[in-house]
Amino acid sequence: MGNTIITIGREAGSGGRMIGRMVAEKLGFGFYDKELLERASKDSGLCQEIFENHDEKSNSSFLYSLVMDTYSLGYNSTLFHETPINQKVFLAQFETIKKIAEEESCVIVGRCADYALADNKGLLSVFIQAPRQVRRQHLMNSRGLDAKQAKEIVKKTDKQRSSYYNYYTSRTWGAANNYDLCLNSDMFGYEGCVDLICQALAAK
Repeated sequence: MGNTIITIGREAGSGGRMIGRMVAEKLGFGFYDKELLERASKDSGLCQEIFENHDEKSNSSFLYSLVMDTYSLGYNSTLFHETPINQKVFLAQFETIKKIAEEESCVIVGRCADYALADNKGLLSVFIQAPRQVRRQHLMNSRGLDAKQAKEIVKKTDKQRSSYYNYYTSRTWGAANNYDLCLNSDMFGYEGCVDLICQALAAK
C-alpha cells in the first residue's frame, strides 16, 4: 500500500500552515512547508536562497509554456541545466514533491503539491480559508502588525499564491472543485479542521 499525502492550500492568515503541522503531528507524518525548499535545494544543487526568492511566485506565460514543455519531455540534467532559473526552481520543487511522496506519508503545504500529485491514489487535497477580516486580525495578533500592514500582506500574499497556482496548474486557486476538502478555519477552529481532515482521510 502506498503512502498517504495530505496537501494544504491556504489563504494568507487562515492558519493553514499551523493546521497542516497539527495534522502531521497527530498522524505521525512528515511535514513540509519551507522544509520543502531546503530539500529541493539539496536535491537540485541550487542555492536555497534562490528557492526562497521565487517561492510561490508566478512568471510570464512564456515561462509557463517552457516549464510545461520541459516537464513533458522528462526531467533530465541536460534540460535542467539549460533552462532559466525560474523554470529550474519550479521543476526542482515539482520533482522533490514527487520524491517525498514516494518516500513517506506526509503533509505538504502549498507549492502546487496537489497538482504535482494529482495521480497519486493516496492524495487528500485540502484548502483552508477564512473571512478576510479574521485573517487580517490573525496577522495583526501573530506578527504585531497594524491594520494597514495586515491588509496589504493578505492582499499581496493571496495574489501571489493565486497567480502561481493558476499559472502552473491551469486550475483556479481556492475553487472548491479543485480540492477534496475545503474548510473555513474561523468556523471550525484549528482543532476542528484537524479532526475533519482526519475524518476525511479515514473515509477515503
